[in-house]
Amino acid sequence: MNTIKYLALPLLAVSLVMTGCANRKPTTDANVTTTPSSSVNTSGLSEDAALNAQNLAGASAKGVTEANKPYLAKRVVHFDYDSSDLSNEDYQTLQAHAQFLVANANSKIALTGHTDERGTREYNMALGERRAKAVQSYLITNGVNPGQLEAVSYGKEMPINAGHNEAAWKENRRVELNYEAVPPLLK
Repeated sequence: MNTIKYLALPLLAVSLVMTGCANRKPTTDANVTTTPSSSVNTSGLSEDAALNAQNLAGASAKGVTEANKPYLAKRVVHFDYDSSDLSNEDYQTLQAHAQFLVANANSKIALTGHTDERGTREYNMALGERRAKAVQSYLITNGVNPGQLEAVSYGKEMPINAGHNEAAWKENRRVELNYEAVPPLLK
């Protein structure tokens, strides 16, 4: 009986991680770039993330300053190989998003964790989740209401760069910040 219990726990954990992706709609085109009329940098974002970044309907200027605009325009945080530690370069970006989210209680954001192609699907789902949760934890620590955040992992399933080298893998190790309600107005 104890053997069954110990075998069931890892299976249950893997299934819970995998069900986190079930409610997220996959994208069809990973090569979306910034349009000339936009002030939001969407290079490196999936199609859904780019559309969310461009969607200014209902956008808010509250919590947006000239100093934090460049950081709010950045919607991707990158990670080192096999790591979920935030880099020093990303703290200002995440701090700007935290300030905006605190000032706009109706804003909601999906934090989608991604990995490079190396490793098993199960391992990468868990690593993508750790990355999304690291960003989520930082935002909550800086005053953001947890109800405004959703952390999801796609693992290695949605690469931005389909290459099989270090440059491609570096681009794919990321968390995207996708505003689902009331994005920052950056114009």
